Amino acid sequence: MTDVPLDALPAIPRPGRVLLTTPEHFEVAYVINPHMAGNIGDVDQTRARTQWEALRDVYERLGVEVSTLEGASGLPDMVFCANQTLPYLTPGGERGAVLSRMHAPQRKAEVDHYAEFFQAQGYETHGLDPDLPGDFEGMGDAIWHPGRYLLWGGYGYRTDRAVYERLSDKMGFPVVPLALTDPEFYHLDTCFCPLDEDTVLIYPGAFQEDGLEEIRSRFVRVLEAPEDESRELFACNAHSPDGQHVIIQQGCTVTNGLLREAGYEVIELDTSEYLKSGGSVFCMKVMFW
Repeated sequence: MTDVPLDALPAIPRPGRVLLTTPEHFEVAYVINPHMAGNIGDVDQTRARTQWEALRDVYERLGVEVSTLEGASGLPDMVFCANQTLPYLTPGGERGAVLSRMHAPQRKAEVDHYAEFFQAQGYETHGLDPDLPGDFEGMGDAIWHPGRYLLWGGYGYRTDRAVYERLSDKMGFPVVPLALTDPEFYHLDTCFCPLDEDTVLIYPGAFQEDGLEEIRSRFVRVLEAPEDESRELFACNAHSPDGQHVIIQQGCTVTNGLLREAGYEVIELDTSEYLKSGGSVFCMKVMFW
């Protein structure tokens, strides 16, 4: 937890590598968020693969180093690889990854696959302390402020606030906790998208007033996506890997206008098969150093 002004926090480089998990086992096989309801068995596997490959190709075109992890049979949500870990780089240059404790039992087995990946990359991996109750879903809820050693921590549906208190106390992570109030925005990455050190894209209806005050006090520019594009098209589940380009679900007309007016180059992709499971661009990747 922190009250330290942003400009007093250590600067860290933006991560330049991205991990994607292949979608051959992706499907909607159960309902663990409101977006999945009515979509069981409704994923077009061929189309999902094409959409995933388009996302991979965009990262490669933007000069981001792409790593891939093979999806595992029986783990249809493993493709949403933002959720299983929180990779970090300390101001002193130490690389590590906090391992998630998934809220839904259907997803718990995903974490070991990511632990093995990051260990092979030379990362020190840490699970949550056994005495700490509650859940934690990695970068679905815990999002680094671009260029600064500051963690924004969503809680309420998939992650418990006490996890951030422990991470802050034990590992020194400065954290700004944000309560989530709408079950359709069950992860922070569904309603909060930092674009660069000064700018964030949010859906304000997902937050309490004190959370909005925290956001507005630390970002110079707060872009507000409309409700329909946020709920139906996951407008705020976009991603800017470089502070210049924004990868976003196609059709977010109002949001894209705000982004272009703010000086960003918008790259629209079709992630409609993944929207059926409650995820889009940000959910489908994890950045690391």
